[in-house]
Amino acid sequence: MTAQVSPIPQGFHTVTPHLIVSDSRKAAEFYKKAFGAEILGLAEGPGGKIIHAAARIGNSMLFFNDEMPEWNVLAPSTTKTKSPVTIHLYVEDADKMFSQAQAAGALVTMPLADQFWGDRYGTLQDPFGHHWSIATHIKDLNHEEMKKAMDEAMAAMAHK
Repeated sequence: MTAQVSPIPQGFHTVTPHLIVSDSRKAAEFYKKAFGAEILGLAEGPGGKIIHAAARIGNSMLFFNDEMPEWNVLAPSTTKTKSPVTIHLYVEDADKMFSQAQAAGALVTMPLADQFWGDRYGTLQDPFGHHWSIATHIKDLNHEEMKKAMDEAMAAMAHK
């Protein structure tokens, strides 16, 4: 008798980011230090390149692999283009995680601050050119409260 196979593997959610990095071994160390990632595996291919890596950050999975120029698979740090994607992390303590990521080598692109939508939120760029946002939800807002807070924030920005 054959066991039923789950279409979504245990421990995964519907969406799993998959990043291209210039050096997966260095990325694995950075993600461990910066975000507390648990590295689940690094699959080495011909020539020593990492063709697939898996990590768990909190309750979510992250895949990454070395760039492969021969297949036009390049990291943002190589192409010198700004990645249009931000990977968002909700964490228990945004201040702690933000500081931890900075200490590991992430660059601050938006300082951590309390935001009008109810999160303590900031953004970073990792050493491989990928963007990360870190947040802790600090305030629940209904639709009307959110609209009022947004209008006030936008008006304040317009006066700067």
